[in-house]
Amino acid sequence: MAGLGNPPVREQPAPQASEDALLVGAARDGDRAAFGRLYDRYARMVHGILLAKVPLSEVDDLVQDVFMMALRRLSTLRETGSFGAWLAAIARNRANDYHRHSVPEDPLGDDSENEIERGITGGDHQGPAAAVLDAVRSLPDAYRETLILRLVEGMTGPEIAARTGMTHGSVRVNLHRGMQQLRAKLSKGPEQETQ
Repeated sequence: MAGLGNPPVREQPAPQASEDALLVGAARDGDRAAFGRLYDRYARMVHGILLAKVPLSEVDDLVQDVFMMALRRLSTLRETGSFGAWLAAIARNRANDYHRHSVPEDPLGDDSENEIERGITGGDHQGPAAAVLDAVRSLPDAYRETLILRLVEGMTGPEIAARTGMTHGSVRVNLHRGMQQLRAKLSKGPEQETQ
């Protein structure tokens, strides 16, 4: 056996999909514990998707909204093994609805919106975590969402792919390019970005 090395680890998304399908089937039949397990499995993903798109103060309530919508619409899910991708779409749509319905009568400029967001994320907005979150939120959507799922929610690349329905290659590319852009933004500093 010496010298053979470790064989490559192969991911097997099928068991997760089949487990999801079983949980979805049970939840459709009224098993609240099954839906609870789906919630436990996917709450971080939904939280991350929403965190990438809506103000921090709204995220927790919207996570609950997404799962309530999913529970009510569970019978419309055609591919029970695609629960994660379906749920991710609901979360993205809920974030879009939030922005469509929460536009103030007198819209604020970008600078005012950033000031409001800074007030929401905490009094000491100059902290490194808030600066990184601001930088991530300034990235294109695909990178923003993937980076938040990885950096904030602690999901692995394969886990992001399995839960969101994205391909492993897309997740890798989004993480790689997103990290490049994030490093560039963070190395500039706020004073250089405005120039």
